[in-house]
Amino acid sequence: MVLLEITRLPAIVDELSADKADLFDRIFSFYIEPGYLVFPEGMVPWVREKYGDIETQQIVRVTNKQTGESALFNSIRARRPLLTPRVEAAGEVMRLTGTGPFVRPFEETPYDTFDRVEGEYWVTASNIAKYDTLHGVIILKDTSPIVTEEPFIQDLLDVAVRWCREANRAYPQAGYPFFLWNVLWRAGASTVHNHAHILLARTPYSAPAWMEQVRREYRNRYGSEYDADLSAVHTELGLGITYLNTEVMAHLTPKKEHEVVMVARTLPDLAPAIARVLECYLRMGIQSYNAAIFMPPLHEEGYYVARLVDRGDIASRTSDIGGMELYAGTPVVSSDPFRLMEHLIAVMQPG
Repeated sequence: MVLLEITRLPAIVDELSADKADLFDRIFSFYIEPGYLVFPEGMVPWVREKYGDIETQQIVRVTNKQTGESALFNSIRARRPLLTPRVEAAGEVMRLTGTGPFVRPFEETPYDTFDRVEGEYWVTASNIAKYDTLHGVIILKDTSPIVTEEPFIQDLLDVAVRWCREANRAYPQAGYPFFLWNVLWRAGASTVHNHAHILLARTPYSAPAWMEQVRREYRNRYGSEYDADLSAVHTELGLGITYLNTEVMAHLTPKKEHEVVMVARTLPDLAPAIARVLECYLRMGIQSYNAAIFMPPLHEEGYYVARLVDRGDIASRTSDIGGMELYAGTPVVSSDPFRLMEHLIAVMQPG
């Protein structure tokens, strides 16, 4: 299969069958329009050297009509020269590996009133500066800053579920889980030592609540499941693949660079796909990322949706988000989901 760039989206949609095109139109809208520049004559040599011919730029905006999420794509933004200093990231990671309280979690971290939950590779602590009333930290027992192996991911998710069950036994009024994983400082991690966060709330947080509302309204209006239809559209566009029991998508309206969305009916089903995506990230040179898992309430069935996003070069001091992300609610993205899908297919298809 030949994957096409995001600017070819109109041609890709035109090639869909009528029913698939209708499904695409139900969920997405887009436009592609040129942006124009005029340079002073003295700038032209520098522009040609740094960027090439960019007086006309193709801007792609894709909007999810069901969720309101949208993204602006312009690959030229990836060519921007960095005007801020870089740090020696690899040396910084190695210098900080093996330091801090997470190296000795049993001796140097607090634990919950219902004690710790321990797996083969991970163990919980109670967060010393809590996001919410029930907030656990899941700490890797060794000092590897990067984890991609499936047994580690499976154990991480198992510890998260067990922690939620113990928290629910102690506080039965809390039943809405949320999983968050920030890796390295670009993703907001306070320490290099690998760790994730698990929370159990009395009421759902705003993003999971919003997604559940989207699902409910979509089901009532169209008589089908939003997550299944979203996966089907991505697959038809060449942006989705099924890996074991998980649907994997190079997201068409990403939060930021190289966002991957995975959908499964059980939490353990996500582990193999997450491991493969992290392997893909590592091959692409992506070391810092945010991951979140949207889960149904405890003791209820539903979709488990994981979202992973690249947080940029760990050697750079420039920020990967700005006012458009914070206040306009529309990320500006330089990576192409079709290129990302090529990398995902390389690690998820046999041979």
